[in-house]
Amino acid sequence: MNVDRLQVLAYRVAAQQLDRPDLPPARLAVLDLGVQDTPYGSARLAVSARTTADPDDDALTLVWSTRGAPHLHRTADLPALAAALWPVSDADATARIATTQIREGAKLGLTAFRAAAKAMHEVVTRPMTKGEVSTAVSALVPEGVTYWCRGCNAQHISGALFQQVGLAGGVRLAPKGSATTLAPIPGRRDVPAHSVAADSVITAYLKLLGPATPAEAAKFMGTTPTEVKRMWPKDLAEIRVDGRRAWLPADQVDLLLDATRRPPLLRLLPPSDPYLQARDRTLLVPDKSRHAEIWRMLGNPGAVLLDGEIAGVWRAKTAGKNTLDVTVTAFEPLPQEPLEAEASRIATLRGAHNVRILDAKT
Repeated sequence: MNVDRLQVLAYRVAAQQLDRPDLPPARLAVLDLGVQDTPYGSARLAVSARTTADPDDDALTLVWSTRGAPHLHRTADLPALAAALWPVSDADATARIATTQIREGAKLGLTAFRAAAKAMHEVVTRPMTKGEVSTAVSALVPEGVTYWCRGCNAQHISGALFQQVGLAGGVRLAPKGSATTLAPIPGRRDVPAHSVAADSVITAYLKLLGPATPAEAAKFMGTTPTEVKRMWPKDLAEIRVDGRRAWLPADQVDLLLDATRRPPLLRLLPPSDPYLQARDRTLLVPDKSRHAEIWRMLGNPGAVLLDGEIAGVWRAKTAGKNTLDVTVTAFEPLPQEPLEAEASRIATLRGAHNVRILDAKT
């Protein structure tokens, strides 16, 4: 089965419900994978880009999940997700936390994950600051997974490990401004004994960002292709995307074949939006010179989605008490009316009564 990149983009727009149906947030398909919240508030904008309903939903919880990044998930999904994200092997665990800070300690693999998750579960029994939790957890884990922090003049647990065991330790996030409070998830369970249904995360990735390859799924998971193949789903269809082999859940093939046209829509996607999480960035944006504008090391902008294509980037900044300035860098001409409508939606979500659209090139 052969498809081209335009059909893949149309499929992803449909699979991610960017036509904005009138659904409660918890029923959105992107919640199968989780919506990254970097920077804080991005997940709320990503949800709003996909539903006409109020993006704030008590059925959702913010936790550290995939790659240790903050993600919004359905609260009901958290127990199963904690087991699905648990490493499938020592090699998988080591790959997920291998940093220069704990080069040797990362070799502890599952032992490191288990010790840190149990410490997190033991320490966080009430709302606590991130710093308080880090200090207490650092004292309970093997020394090899900690490092000396000159700024704090203290021995700290590796951030990569600390955040990747948050969900397994039954901890949720409650950001307030620049501070982060950690609190126990109500009714939380014990630390997973082993990985269960790890393929479910890969399936969700392929459903929302496929057709894709094991290497691309591995980058999303923060592990190696070898380990991803250990959790590779079975019921998949092989697809050729412009001649390149990739895979899609078999039950999504009809949706892919029906996606022959790009839907006529414009959305202002926030940084870390699910649409931007695809690891085949050259398919998403063929002009590689644009990649550094969209995906930065720090401080990503939002992206302008026009009929499936990334047509520009944007940033927003409050101006006075009631105005939001949205500065747009367009890669191609943008229709003004839908751009103004999307900017007004974001202004409303951020509590501003007025919005100004500014051209970054003027």
